[in-house]
Parts: sequence; C-alpha cells; structure tokens
Amino acid sequence: MPLAQFTAFACALASSARRETLPRFDKRLNVENKSGGGSFDPVTDADRAAEEAMRSLVAEQFPEHGLSGEEFPEKPGSGRYAWSLDPIDGTRSFICGLPNWTTLIALLEDAEPVLGLIDAPVLDQTYFGSGSEAWLVHGEVQSAIRASECSKLSEARLSTTDPFLFDGEAFAAFDRLRRACRVTRYGHDGYAYARIAAGSLDLVVENRLKPHDYNAIVPLIRAAGGHVGNWTGGSDLTGGAIVAAATRRLYDGAVEALAAE
Repeated sequence: MPLAQFTAFACALASSARRETLPRFDKRLNVENKSGGGSFDPVTDADRAAEEAMRSLVAEQFPEHGLSGEEFPEKPGSGRYAWSLDPIDGTRSFICGLPNWTTLIALLEDAEPVLGLIDAPVLDQTYFGSGSEAWLVHGEVQSAIRASECSKLSEARLSTTDPFLFDGEAFAAFDRLRRACRVTRYGHDGYAYARIAAGSLDLVVENRLKPHDYNAIVPLIRAAGGHVGNWTGGSDLTGGAIVAAATRRLYDGAVEALAAE
C-alpha cells in the first residue's frame, strides 16, 4: 500500500481516539497510578478506551500488522509493518484539564518508524509527516510545515516536559543547555515535538522515553527538516534519551552542551 494511504489510515486512527478522549476531557475521571510506588504515572479510562479503539481498527483493516502501545501488551505481526500507539501522551495535562495533550501514532516498516502523526484533539490540530513532507491539519485547512532554520543555541527556543524528571548529572547537563538557550518552556510532552516540526520551537531534550513516546516524533521531525538523535550524538534511541532539533547544527550544539563539564 502506498504511504499516502497509510497516512489516511493513521488519521482515521487519530479520529477514533478522539471519539474516546474528547468526551472524557475536563470531566471527573477515575485516575490510577501505574507505577505502584512513590512516583506518579497516571492512567485513565480515556487512555485505555482510546488505545482499544485504535487497536480494533488496526485489527479490522490490517490484521497482519503488529501492534504496540502504552496500555496493553504488544501484538506481534506477520509482516513488515507495525503500529506504535500512545493514546494520551501527557496524561498529567489531561487530568488537569490542560489542552496540550496529544495522541501519538507511528507506522514502522521493518522496525523503523516511517510515518509519524501527532494529534492534539482539544486544539483540533493534526501533525503528520513521512519522507520529506510534513503537514498540519487545523480544522479544515491543511498546510505544509517546516522546522525553523535555527542553528545557534543562543537563539534557540528549548522545551522539556519537566526538568525535575532529570536526576543527578542529567539534571546538571540539562541546566547547562537551558542556560545556553534563549528561552525555555515546560510541560508540553509530545506537543513540543509537533511545534518543532511547525517551526515555533527549535529544541526538545528529554530522557527516560519509551518507544511509544518517540516513534511518532522521529519521522515527523525529520520530514519537516529537523534532526533527532540521542544525547551523545548517535541515532540509537532505545536508551530513551532524546534530542530533537530544528537543524543538525543545532542538534550538534545541544549534544556538545549536554556533554560539557
């Protein structure tokens, strides 16, 4: 199937998730803590219902495709394609009634993400990209998007979800980077990566991410002209330490700042 048809299907998956999340947003919710320990890792009925809706649609349309997500066990496929699903990226924002949570959807071919979609239901914005083309659908309008040409830390608009998720040297490394950048904003989860693709943020740095957190962002940001790698300058993201930048030069500068003593 041409990638354009997979893109249309990814948009249908996002719509199916919206039908479960939006009616539950800013309402009283049953919130559980998945961590079972001192940290707080929330999950709601909306997370589970949205992932179930997307899984059902994949099983119906592409039963041979693999499936992995945040809330349910992985389902191996019998072919080269698999879907990565994060029904609500930013559940903390969701339970606080804040509008910048997203749904993350990625198509993987031979274990490599080739199509990425970030949907912001409350804002009615859908970002998607593959190859060298990235798009934003806002309402009924679809527009091509492109990352900024920012190449200097001193001019960069930086974001991370929460600086207190960094420990020890990771916190010190992020603080060095923060002080080198022009402005830093917090609390946006997956939405920050979408705004790199759209050109209004330049740099996002995070760690402890899982594949469902980053699979969608990689093809989207690359399609918009940006660069995604790890904290040490490599392309292996399995350690969960992610640097997403508007340009390769800005990425290299961020890696250098993170490594400095």
